[in-house]
Amino acid sequence: MSISLSGIGASAGIAIAKAFRYEEPDLTVEKKTGVDAAKEIAAFDKALEKSRAELEDIKEKARQDMGEEHAEIFSAHLLVLSDPEFVDAVRQKVQDDSVNASFALRELADQFITMFESMDNEYMKERAADIRDVSKRVLSHLLGKPIVSLAELNEEVIIVGEDLTPSDTAQLNKAFVKGFVTNIGGRTSHSAIMARSLEIPAVVGTKTVTEETAQHAMVIVDGISGDVIINPDEDQLQAYRRKQEDFARQKEEWAKLKNEPSKTKDGHHVELVANIGTPDDLEGVESNGGEGVGLYRTEFLYMGRSELPSEEEQYEAYSRVVKAMGDRPVVIRTLDIGGDKELSYLDLPEEMNPFLGFRAIRLCLEMQDMFRTQLRALLRAGAHGNLKVMFPMIATLQEFREAKKVLEEEKEKLVSEGTPVSDNLEVGIMVEIPSTAVMAPQFAKEVDFFSIGTNDLIQYTMAADRMNERVSYLYQPYSPAILNLVKMVIDASHKEGKWTGMCGEMAGDPIAVPLLVGLGLDEFSMSATSILPARTQLTGFTKEEAERAAEEALTLSTDEEVKALVEKQFTLS
Repeated sequence: MSISLSGIGASAGIAIAKAFRYEEPDLTVEKKTGVDAAKEIAAFDKALEKSRAELEDIKEKARQDMGEEHAEIFSAHLLVLSDPEFVDAVRQKVQDDSVNASFALRELADQFITMFESMDNEYMKERAADIRDVSKRVLSHLLGKPIVSLAELNEEVIIVGEDLTPSDTAQLNKAFVKGFVTNIGGRTSHSAIMARSLEIPAVVGTKTVTEETAQHAMVIVDGISGDVIINPDEDQLQAYRRKQEDFARQKEEWAKLKNEPSKTKDGHHVELVANIGTPDDLEGVESNGGEGVGLYRTEFLYMGRSELPSEEEQYEAYSRVVKAMGDRPVVIRTLDIGGDKELSYLDLPEEMNPFLGFRAIRLCLEMQDMFRTQLRALLRAGAHGNLKVMFPMIATLQEFREAKKVLEEEKEKLVSEGTPVSDNLEVGIMVEIPSTAVMAPQFAKEVDFFSIGTNDLIQYTMAADRMNERVSYLYQPYSPAILNLVKMVIDASHKEGKWTGMCGEMAGDPIAVPLLVGLGLDEFSMSATSILPARTQLTGFTKEEAERAAEEALTLSTDEEVKALVEKQFTLS
């Protein structure tokens, strides 16, 4: 008898294969006292070295398969292995308490995990996941119980497990792993993001899939709807095989538009560009027909390391992207650290509410040596192509003026040194704070462009932390309140002859796309894999139809009413 489960569609596609139940080895630890401390510490050090070698291999595989951004996850794991506050504490506990290394490791790891998970900070919660992943690996070597290597799978399977760690996901071989399903997780978890990069269908957050699925049971994974069917009957198998074929044909249709301009049915052109984290992500931009880069998140250059990147290192990374894009635009965001992203080597004070605290442009204007180094690298890279600089988290005109003044000062220095810089560098801001959207008419007189960061704009407008599941119902991108703010920004830019883009998740949302076209958005920046579906969607409606829908949406009362309006009037990709 078939069993149906619902979860969160984390990576689109349909997979049909036998289940491979991924279960961790029993890493139960017993406390032993009166041990030979030197012997235990030597065993611990050997386990650290084995783990380090494995993580280096996994990091390199992740870099080759998924790009530098995902590989940096394992830089963070390697840092845990060399963190004196962690590994020295294990050695010290073995020495002081005369206990076995495996017990000391488990006890200290649990303490760190509990401490980090209790913090109201998404970045710290991710550090808890890193410590759990790394300590499990070291412990498996100490106990002589190796973790199953998913890289060694040699038949087509769907992985079923409680969760997949970044280490697990990085080992997946697309030739054999057709999909995965987990009990826990969300669309923004590391495993979900990496699954999308690998284009492996995935459903997460099913709660009970491990209880319901026997080893080798046939499983259907629908990463589009979030449905999972265990032990499907013949009718269900046939229906999903047809759906699988339909999705493959749909991808072929999308691919036909790879080199086509992004136009509506009546020829209205908008730019469909990509969000990237590192130069290695350019391959995805090119293969999906991106018309440029709408958001280059520079913070990944600063993460997973023990010191600030040099000007030369930054220049190489930025210029590589600018040169590769040629005449196509590249919007690079200056350092956006803080909130859920921290740098251990900056030793910033812990804050009660880091999302509303010392972050992004606020941090850069205070730590100007760091900011000036980045601006010099950007100015130099701008000489090689169509670079645009964007300041994040701007709340007041004074902040923008101060940031631009620092940029101009560094430009004058470079020119006086005889260093080539861009002659026509556009300077814009992210609109992610409601006050900035309201003040858009004043900002538009001074900035060259706006890019609306809807991920933050929505949570700040609705006063709802987007990482908090209990208030997730308030994360409403189609809310008339959000649409009206977006309209204010676009109208203000157009009045001054400027342009507006959007770089939040909303830009690639099929419900939002026609509304944003109708509101007059000029540039849509999204995950590279969303570009071709969005381009296809554009061909199905006219600018006039989109304008009528947007005008009506602005008068509605709820996000559900807006969603119903779009679903009724447009074909969604």
